[in-house]
Amino acid sequence: MMARQEKQSYDLSEAEQRDLVTLIQQGKALPEKYRFILFEDKREVELVWNGKTRDVCTTVLPFQTLEHIDEPRAETKTQEDLFDSRGRQLRGWTNKLIWGDNKLILSSLKAGPLRQQIEDAGGLKLIYIDPPFDVGADFSMDIEIGGETFHKEANLLEQIAYRDTWGRGADSFIAMIYERLILMRDLMAADGSIYLHCDWRVNAYIRGVLDEVFGRNNFINEITWKRAHTVKGNIGQGSKYMGANTDTLFAYAKAENYTFNNLFLPYSDEYIQTFFKYTDADTGRRYRLVSMIGPGGAAKGNPSYPVMGVTRYWRYSQATMNSLIERGLIVQTAPGTVPQKKQYLDDGEGVSIQSLWDDINGISASSAERTAYPTQKPEALLERIINTSSNEGDLVGDFFCGSGTTAAVAEKLGRKWIATDLGKFGIHTTRKRLIGVQREKKAAEQDFRAFEVLNLGRYERQAYLNVGGRLTEKQKSQALTQKENEFRELILRAYKATGFGGNEGTQTQDGFFHGARNGRLVVIGPINLPVGRLFVEEVITECRKRGASRVDVLAFEFEMGLFPAVLEEARAKGIDLSPKYIPAEVFDKRAVDKGQVVFHDVSFVEATPRYEKKNKRAVSIELTDFSVYYTQGAAEAAIAAMKEGKSEVMCEQGQLYKVSKSKDGIVKKERLTKHWTDWVDYWAVDFDYLQRKEIIKVPVGSGLSGVSALPGFEPPQGELAMPVFEERWTGGYIFENEWQSFRTRQNRELELTTAMHSYDRPGRYTVAVKVIDIFGNDTMTLVPVNVG
Repeated sequence: MMARQEKQSYDLSEAEQRDLVTLIQQGKALPEKYRFILFEDKREVELVWNGKTRDVCTTVLPFQTLEHIDEPRAETKTQEDLFDSRGRQLRGWTNKLIWGDNKLILSSLKAGPLRQQIEDAGGLKLIYIDPPFDVGADFSMDIEIGGETFHKEANLLEQIAYRDTWGRGADSFIAMIYERLILMRDLMAADGSIYLHCDWRVNAYIRGVLDEVFGRNNFINEITWKRAHTVKGNIGQGSKYMGANTDTLFAYAKAENYTFNNLFLPYSDEYIQTFFKYTDADTGRRYRLVSMIGPGGAAKGNPSYPVMGVTRYWRYSQATMNSLIERGLIVQTAPGTVPQKKQYLDDGEGVSIQSLWDDINGISASSAERTAYPTQKPEALLERIINTSSNEGDLVGDFFCGSGTTAAVAEKLGRKWIATDLGKFGIHTTRKRLIGVQREKKAAEQDFRAFEVLNLGRYERQAYLNVGGRLTEKQKSQALTQKENEFRELILRAYKATGFGGNEGTQTQDGFFHGARNGRLVVIGPINLPVGRLFVEEVITECRKRGASRVDVLAFEFEMGLFPAVLEEARAKGIDLSPKYIPAEVFDKRAVDKGQVVFHDVSFVEATPRYEKKNKRAVSIELTDFSVYYTQGAAEAAIAAMKEGKSEVMCEQGQLYKVSKSKDGIVKKERLTKHWTDWVDYWAVDFDYLQRKEIIKVPVGSGLSGVSALPGFEPPQGELAMPVFEERWTGGYIFENEWQSFRTRQNRELELTTAMHSYDRPGRYTVAVKVIDIFGNDTMTLVPVNVG
């Protein structure tokens, strides 16, 4: 932090002028003191970090709808044309659950077609975020299976996000959150507010950043949340510090007219016994006595009353006094004493909530709402925030949603919501949780909204540039090209493929493909983003140009909902396209040298239709098989490094094993995934998959990708200035989630056959079956059915 007073103008000395000229000619940075001498800036205190810039992302990408989830409502809850005949929502705001980098999501929400939807919904009134303020928050997670715990490492996209957040320590974190806070501020409604959750690690920096982005005059509160009454694990005998059992929430407004509702807590027993000491003999109501004398009475012309020779004035007018006397609310405890007014306990709203929140406990191991997500916050905490700073029907956002607590509470309280996360497991956990909320509200015959699962459309690699330093555009391009070439060479070597060599930008000598292996072309997806539909379509086009019929597509991550549609499309055009996951072990030189790196296939799903004998138009779907091919780490090296008397769970060739090493060094492997269903965490069915095309809105003239880099979007006061968008079909379809079964922490059972579904008309239909495994990865298959 750097504090300074406003500078009064004065002339530079000759020595200072010579220094400036020399430094500029040499292309060197100017000393910090000249910043305050040469440039007018009224900020007295500013947070400065390495690489600070006020530039923010302006990339606008289209949102692709992967899934539409809506529990059918009872007939009594359908109204007008908002719902179809089954009570599923057709129109109006649909809540958004978005997978991807929240920087790109925010910039696309800010200046993309969804901005108009947000404004039509009343604007974004409240944001709550709980960013990864712990340097150890690296997206890895523990998964329970067979009574054991498997530690799943973060995938590469998540590792990159962690590196970008904590790669340079606090500098990286502040730079990450600063840009995103600017985007959030610009997206918020004029009467909106934001709550940022942090702890002792970063709260000093966060306060400075929030002051700069929102303005110190828009500070609302610094709230201390006592999340635990006892602290375990972080202090011990001989420690020279106190246990940390509190978090901090900073609340800021966008402007002075923000929404704020005072909330009250019940009076404590101690408070009642101390202050409400009297009981009404007739009614049994508790009350206390308050003075009838108060300030401002003279100015109002209220009656006076002598107290010890001093003229005092009543709080109330003569008319109000007479009314209080008639109702028996005035008490004189002894002759000559000042009359007092009865104030009944049950007339009060309670104690106004203060900035110390010590009445909300953290999530316990036995809590019914526990999802086992590491950073999960209690619903009571979000309930207080949402009730304080929004009203029913308002739109609430959480751009680090984790396990989905904000979205779940917003839905329960009748708010609209947007929730985003980079982790697939977080998106999956939130999806299950919100389906549970829909089911609860449906059972109680309460209103609820449908929600969509979305991700960002085709990415440009420039949107993910990770080339640091003060470089020109040409230098950035050269650095990026070099990084990509090194990355591809490494992957090809690990895949045992022959590279074509000689890259120019993103092109190889062959023009598109990067190598070949066993008579098959090999193309490598980008290192820092998922391979999507348009990338695969380019692969198909390039194969047909060359007359090639077999190709392997290697990627660290594929877009959700990508398969099997693109594989069917490739097969129809005569292309045998094989997608392969690149394991993180490619970055382990020893594993590459030993040939231990395994590129695994996407998962396989098998589902079978079961026809109703009596009803020719009815069918159910049975999930009959599911196979995965995961491997995490080199098992031999992990076993060799394991200490005697220890055990751990390992993932190898699509199976989880508990590996134990005795004190004598004897290794024992016990398979935990004994049946294919052990891998299934969730599955869902769309009984008419081809009936709803996936339509995206892209800026006019932006090309097929729909990617544009628009200038910072600032809508004028009173109106929304938006670029012109047009609708385009992506070639895909939206998965309408009509039936689902999934495991919860409380109920591990899984139904393997759907309820019977009746079609309105006879004919041929395509049923889509989606399976999500215990790691949060999704796979889909299409099942043709013929009814009637």
